[in-house]
Amino acid sequence: MTDDRLPLAELMAKTGDGDFLRTIAESVLQIIMEADVDGLVGAGRHERSGERTTWRNGYRDRSLDTRLGTLNLKIPKLRTGAYFPGFLEPRKTVEKALVAVIQEAWIAGVSTRRVDELVQAMGMTGISKSSVSKLCKDIDERVHAFLKRPLAGDWPYLWLDATYLKVRESGRIVSVAAIIAVAVNTEGRREIVGLHIGPSEAEPFWSSFLKDLSRRGLTGVKLVISDAHEGLKAAITRVLSATWQRCRVHFMRNALAYVPKGQNTVVAAAIRQVFLQPDHAAATQVWRQVADQLRARWPKLGACMDDAEHDVLAYMTFPEQHRVKLHSTNPLERLNKEVKRRADVVGIFPNEDSIIRLVGAVLLEQNDEYQLQHRYMQIEGMAALATPTIEEVQPLQITPKAA
Repeated sequence: MTDDRLPLAELMAKTGDGDFLRTIAESVLQIIMEADVDGLVGAGRHERSGERTTWRNGYRDRSLDTRLGTLNLKIPKLRTGAYFPGFLEPRKTVEKALVAVIQEAWIAGVSTRRVDELVQAMGMTGISKSSVSKLCKDIDERVHAFLKRPLAGDWPYLWLDATYLKVRESGRIVSVAAIIAVAVNTEGRREIVGLHIGPSEAEPFWSSFLKDLSRRGLTGVKLVISDAHEGLKAAITRVLSATWQRCRVHFMRNALAYVPKGQNTVVAAAIRQVFLQPDHAAATQVWRQVADQLRARWPKLGACMDDAEHDVLAYMTFPEQHRVKLHSTNPLERLNKEVKRRADVVGIFPNEDSIIRLVGAVLLEQNDEYQLQHRYMQIEGMAALATPTIEEVQPLQITPKAA
């Protein structure tokens, strides 16, 4: 069988101090591969065994870029079947996308010393244009297939949120909005259903995005949860005919802006009493009482609460089992943080296609994780959506003061 001892003295004699760790790493990985192949073959090198299933057939060279430098490995080949070591498995889609974006920036002539340092930190020693093109093509095909896939069935709940990224455009650096859409279907399963890049959050931008979701099969939307954007509210009314839920967390920030910082805690506690009520009717009653109490001291806060009442409390008319996840865009917060974490490595994207490549890869992998998790919402509550027990909320009112 394969000798599993590392001839340290021999390795030290063959290489200098600077290459010692790299040589050790090469030897360890080679031993791992030889042991794996022994198991597949059923016998060691030059060993006779009745359990042998195939024979070795030489080696093929393969390099592995690491922080220790480039490791030169020899992957064993078999006469029948194939062997490929697990530690050389292709990078995850999102890691490929990150490499591709950095390489693309380098080739496009927009790289800086920071990009160079990033490339080296990722263990890369050179950049080939043909390799970049091949890598980008593979990623783009998978990401576009994911983002353009048909959507089947009904999707009662839809969350929308935007994160801003920097991109080069005509020699300038501008901010663009990356809109991410997450929906839950009638089986209680959560999926990422869309990504859209645009220069602003005006109504045409939102309408185009929502129409694209509808064309792909997004139907049965009853509640859309988002921050307060006038363009989005108008688009929801025209395209989806759904109820709009104003993010409760964002509303609290907007409301407390009318109050001195020293009073924020007291005012926030008063408003939160509304959200502790058991149903929509009780919540509405307490909301108006709190608004009247605060109006005497802060008239603008009282007016803000009057305007936002129906939008902030819309979720209270939906099944109680679902309300904890319907009142805000918090379910998207963790996803947005992951997108920003990956995007911060790049800093400034060379073009919008590179944004879709990287962010789309992050969303693709996150969506795969969603499919392995338990149901995001109880299916019993979904049945209640089809019954008349859900109170009818007032039609969406487009008001000029929503923040």
